[in-house]
Amino acid sequence: MAFPLPESNPEALNLDPRPLARLCATIERHIAEGHHPGAQVAVARHGKLALFRSFGEARVGSPASAETLFLMYSNTKVVTAAAVWLLAEEGLIRFSDTVAQHVPEFAAHGKGGITILQLLTHQGGFPSAMVPAECWADHARLRRTVSDFTLEWTPGSRVQYHPTAAHWVAAVLIEAVTGQDFRAFIRERIITPLGLTQEIVIGMEAATLPRAAEIYDPKQDGAFVPRAAENTAEHHAAGIPGGGGYGTARGMAAFYQMLAGGGVLGSTRLFSPRMIEFVTRNFTGDRIDEYMGIPMHRGIGPHSRGETPVARGLGTIGHPRTFGHGGVGSSYCWADPTSGTSFAFFSNCRQTEVFHNQRMDVLSSLAHAAILPE
Repeated sequence: MAFPLPESNPEALNLDPRPLARLCATIERHIAEGHHPGAQVAVARHGKLALFRSFGEARVGSPASAETLFLMYSNTKVVTAAAVWLLAEEGLIRFSDTVAQHVPEFAAHGKGGITILQLLTHQGGFPSAMVPAECWADHARLRRTVSDFTLEWTPGSRVQYHPTAAHWVAAVLIEAVTGQDFRAFIRERIITPLGLTQEIVIGMEAATLPRAAEIYDPKQDGAFVPRAAENTAEHHAAGIPGGGGYGTARGMAAFYQMLAGGGVLGSTRLFSPRMIEFVTRNFTGDRIDEYMGIPMHRGIGPHSRGETPVARGLGTIGHPRTFGHGGVGSSYCWADPTSGTSFAFFSNCRQTEVFHNQRMDVLSSLAHAAILPE
């Protein structure tokens, strides 16, 4: 299947090529300075691809290419959330439902009142809960494990990023409602209809492993250090719903084009415009996310730029309605629905949050600076 975004160029899409050239030069400089081995970036507007480039090495000694799949880390959360949106779109759940209405045993330990909206806006109350690797391929054990999560604070009383726990619960919810493996449901109902089966992978098969970039820690003694936990076939296959998907930058730029377009990509409508408007609202206001230390303006999956002075990842100069998500120390993807623009950046080093936040503010702001009025 052909990639769903036709290729174009910045000028034809009313994008100023000069900030985009600076963006690419900044990525090249960061690689030359040793911040990460490789990267990809993509910018799209109005259903067409304006920019897609690969840089450096996918694995040390092996060049990155258009086919390279990068670990998306928490960018995966929005793809998983989209599967939950689809259940709501089809009337199978409501965002005001409690999780326990669909997974009754989840009510254990005082969790019976947690709503799906609270779950996906990081207000569930169990941010530190973990799912061991032994559960990744054992769905019954996974369901028991998330049902046994214990609360750290009263649901709804705080906003605190749940690095993995909330989206493991979302995976169990998807399986309870559909009777399908959550990875299969995401692939069949979200990724495949959009024509992105070669671009976004949640649960990687062995045949696809050669396309996967390795993920590294910052240099030690002059060499990048592969991350042992993530660079395994088991981790790739797990498709961890809050942080284990793989993708290309152009694939995620296309996914966010669908969101920027109100749920449609090309001739495929996946969601109604009202659904996209709803899930990208700011449900947490200017409340501080206690994990991030700043307001994150949480939607039901992505977060939005909002109007606070400091923003994470989406670019300081971005329009307040810009929404998206990041991947720890490595990546960010977003859409600006006011201009029809989407952006995706991936790198293969889990850098410090200080460097990552500053780097993404520069890259995202350069992409916003390219957007010209029409």
